[in-house]
Formats: sequence, structure tokens, C-alpha cells
Amino acid sequence: EPKPGSTASLKSKFGNDEETDAPAMQNEEEPLLEYPSYNELQKKLTETEAKVNEYWERSLRIQAETDNIRRRCERDVENAHKYALEKFALELLPIVDSLERAASTDHPENLIEGVSLTLKMFKTALEKFGVQEINPLSQPFNPELHQAVSTQGDANSPPNTVLNVLQKGYSLNNRLIRPALVIVSKA
Repeated sequence: EPKPGSTASLKSKFGNDEETDAPAMQNEEEPLLEYPSYNELQKKLTETEAKVNEYWERSLRIQAETDNIRRRCERDVENAHKYALEKFALELLPIVDSLERAASTDHPENLIEGVSLTLKMFKTALEKFGVQEINPLSQPFNPELHQAVSTQGDANSPPNTVLNVLQKGYSLNNRLIRPALVIVSKA
């Protein structure tokens, strides 16, 4: 029996050098590995390349579509900023026309009536866009909506009541944009 690790031991285990060209003996229990043929591999490679090209083209189309959407959104936002007041301006133009007619009249009674109607048109236009007037005359003083300019003693009014409105306040969609300037009764 050959010594473990010796050449003879290795030859008996792995076979002779002369037999290396011969196919190795397969154990019947182990399945034989089958490799695809060259033509099958070429076909799979061609199919894979076609799929890769399809996905690449789809990716490019999606990227182009995304760029177009981004540009369109930027243009829409720019136009929204640029023309945000267009509707408001269109509402004010009839008021300007009315004031011009009033200014060109020779009859004072027509001037007063024209200015009154123009003021009414102006208030209506403001209300259309959510601008509401704050006129707190005879109401309790509210520091969130009113700005007290001075106090005044008045025996007929309870303390902290608005006695006089010097300048009306305004809110835009229930958000204060200008407080009413008021005179309040003393406590």
C-alpha cells in the first residue's frame, strides 16, 4: 500500500498523468452537466441585447417626458406669477372708466352720483376677490382687528367700545391685511 501523500498515493487517487486526456469517470449518481450550445448562447445574447435596447429606449422616452413635464410646470408657474392679477385688473377697468367719465362731467350733481356708483362698483370688485371691509363702529374693541389711535371718555358707551373709525380695516380671505384705525371709549 502506498504511503499517504506520496506520488503513488496521488496517482492511485487521481489517476495517471497519461490518462489526463481521457474523460474522467462519472459516478452514475451524479447527473451529467449539459452546457448550452454556441447557437443557443448566441440566441440568448441577441434576445438580451434586444431587451436592453428596449429598456434603454423606454428610459430615454420617460426621461424626455419628465423633462417636458418639468418645463411645462415651470412655464405654468411663471405665467401664474406673471398674470395672477389679470382677473382683478379686468374687474378694476370698468371702475377706471367710470371715474374717467365722472371726472369729465360738467355737472356737479352727476359727479357726486357717479363717484358714489363707482365706489359701490369698487367695493363689489374687492368682495369678489375675498377682500372684506372691517368697519367696527359701536362694536367692542378687538386688538386682533383694530388699532386704537386714542381713547376718549363717553358716558353713553360702555368701556372699550369703538366710538369712531378713522380708517376702515380690510381682510383678504379672512386674513387681516390692514387693521381698522379707531378711537375707543375709556374704561
